[in-house]
Amino acid sequence: MIGALMLDIAGTELTQEDIELLRAPQVGGMILFARNIESPQQVRALTDHMRQIRPDILIAVDQEGGRVQRLRSGFTLLPAMGRFGELYITQPQKALELAEKCGWLMATEVLAVGIDFSFAPVLDLNAISDVIGDRGFSKNIEDVAPLAGAFMQGMKKAGMANTGKHFPGHGSVKADSHVAAAIDSRSYDEIYNHDMQSFIKLMPQLDALMPAHVIYDQVDPNPAGFSPFWIQEVLRKRLNFDGVLFSDDLSMQAACVAGGADARIQAALSAGCDMGLVCNDRDAACTALEGIEKLELPNQERLEHMRGQIPQIQIGETLSLGDEWQAVKTAIEEFKNSI
Repeated sequence: MIGALMLDIAGTELTQEDIELLRAPQVGGMILFARNIESPQQVRALTDHMRQIRPDILIAVDQEGGRVQRLRSGFTLLPAMGRFGELYITQPQKALELAEKCGWLMATEVLAVGIDFSFAPVLDLNAISDVIGDRGFSKNIEDVAPLAGAFMQGMKKAGMANTGKHFPGHGSVKADSHVAAAIDSRSYDEIYNHDMQSFIKLMPQLDALMPAHVIYDQVDPNPAGFSPFWIQEVLRKRLNFDGVLFSDDLSMQAACVAGGADARIQAALSAGCDMGLVCNDRDAACTALEGIEKLELPNQERLEHMRGQIPQIQIGETLSLGDEWQAVKTAIEEFKNSI
C-alpha cells in the first residue's frame, strides 16, 4: 500500500534509520536530491535497495533541466526549458520536436536508474518570479502549453508519468516561496485568464499536479496547496482533474503559515492532496509521520498511475542506453551547445 508522505535521505546509501522510515505504512514515496547522487550505477543500487525494503515505494526526483536537475554526473545535462521557448519564436516546429526529444531523454535516463518519475514539467510562466525564471517554457502564456505538451509526450513515450507545477501559477509572483511568503493579489478571473491557461489546456494530458505555496489573497487566505477551494472546488469540480495531487515541499518557508510539520501535512491532505512532501528536515519528517499515522491511506489507484516503466537492466558508472538514446542525446547536446 502506498502511503501519503514522501520523504528523503541524507546520503548515497540507506542508513538503519532510513530503513525504519521506509517501513512505515504512511511513507509512500522517496525523493532524491543531488547529495544522494554519485553515479548512475550508485543511484540504481540505491533505488533497488529501497524497493527491497519497500517494494511499493514511489521514487521521485526533480530533473527539469537547466538549473534544476539533481542527476548530473554520468547523465545528460539538459537545457533550461526557457531555451525551447526562445527557439519557438522563430522555429516553432523545431522547438516542439526538440522539446519532445528532451522529455523522452530525461525520462529514459531517470527510469534507467530506478526512479519512477521526475516532478516535471514546470507550467509556470517565465515572468517576474525569482524562483521560476527560465524553468518556465516561455514568457508568452500561449506558447507554454504546446511546448510543455511536447515535452510531456516525450515523457509518456519513455514510460513516465508527468507532474505539472505549480498550480495555478507561480511565474507572476516575485517572491521565492522556498525562503519567503509568496502572495499574489490578482483576482480569480485574472489568474484564470492568464497563468492558469497552460494548466487548463494541458489538463487532459496531466497525470499529476503540484499546487504552489502561494497565497492568492483575493481568492482564498490559504496557500493553494492548503486550500480546499483551489484543490477541491477549482481542480476537482470545475476543471474535473482526477490525477494525483502532490504538495510542494512542506519544509519551505511559505508553507510555515500552517504551523508545525504535523499541522502542515494534515492541512495539505485535508485540503485534498494525495501525498505530501517533507524534505531536508528529518525531525520535521518524523513529526509529520506521527501527525498522520492514524489517517486513511490515499487513493491507491490514482497513485499507482505514477509508477514508472523501470527497465530491468544493469547500469554502469556512465549510461549507455542504446542507439536511439545516443541519437537523441546528441541532438539535445548540440542544441544546448548552440545556445
